[in-house]
Amino acid sequence: MNAPDAQDGAPVRFGIILLPDFTLTAFSGLVDVLRLASDEGDNSRPRRCSWEILGENPQPVRASCGVQIAPWSLFGRPDAYDYLVVVGGLLRATPEISKTTLDFIHAAGGSRTTLVGVCTGAFALMRAGVLDGHRVCVSWFHYWDFLEQFPQADANLLVADRLYVEDRRRITCSGGRASIDVGAAILARHVPPAAVQKALRILQVDEPGRYNAPQPQPHLPGAAPSSHPKVRRAILLMEQHLSQALTVEALAKKLDMSVRQLERLFKEDTGKSPQAYARAMRLGVAAWMLRQSGKTVAAIASACGFSDASHMGREFRQAYGVPPGVYRAGGRQEAATQAAGAAPADGADYAELFPNRSQFY
Repeated sequence: MNAPDAQDGAPVRFGIILLPDFTLTAFSGLVDVLRLASDEGDNSRPRRCSWEILGENPQPVRASCGVQIAPWSLFGRPDAYDYLVVVGGLLRATPEISKTTLDFIHAAGGSRTTLVGVCTGAFALMRAGVLDGHRVCVSWFHYWDFLEQFPQADANLLVADRLYVEDRRRITCSGGRASIDVGAAILARHVPPAAVQKALRILQVDEPGRYNAPQPQPHLPGAAPSSHPKVRRAILLMEQHLSQALTVEALAKKLDMSVRQLERLFKEDTGKSPQAYARAMRLGVAAWMLRQSGKTVAAIASACGFSDASHMGREFRQAYGVPPGVYRAGGRQEAATQAAGAAPADGADYAELFPNRSQFY
């Protein structure tokens, strides 16, 4: 890394591009880490690092929540920053990113500047042609959106189960609170560790997430990339409504098709009915949460759309052969042993629940 060491007096320079409908949490988390780690005391002076909001024109950019932020500076030299951060947000309601913005990102990618994609900022980096051959982190929520928008992308380089990924001079993160982790990880290279820890304490973050820490909810890849687009969209809707499951009638209505059409397509692409697929998805997420979180069984049941812990327990035992508590305590291998082979074999993971998938994370 060739960025200056702020301990020697040269501040680390950050340029930040906000895309239309950007996520305010992702932006503010990153900036507050920079602000709090940059100065002694509580003056918020940019001593150890500096940052400015960039744009192609002075017009304010609207966040997904409605807050508007005007750029401080117009695009200038693309290599004027040690880090160029692109913050995204909503995908489907967002206008096309302008050619001017994409050209600026592309030019920065050809310099010694490190590019950072926050939330769906990774989509903009990909569209600007600066992520070819790099590993890319996206939220599990946007995994299939990314492959749909960039069919040429190598799915083996797409990471949807980590908070953030660094690959040479490219850093991409899943968004939300992960932007705090990214900011802390970057600053740890350039400023005293005590300054970073101070910033995290003020932000009520006990410990920054490791780069390989799992995202709060797993990405469960839906149908394979070759599947029918209506099925892919249906699976995304299932993921979005995990805690309050859509009826098959509501799902078909959102997809502008009949229930019979939806059931036929699901059977062809997944081997399951929509109801069975959604049930397997809920159980798969519940299994992941049992192993990866400290939430109670009741809380997991609520998050995964079961009526209560007893309901989840019955469904879970039927699918895995053991109750949730045994699964959590012993893991898949031990649980399978205790259940005398009733649970899916070790290593089967979601493959048994989703037999037609081509990739598993």
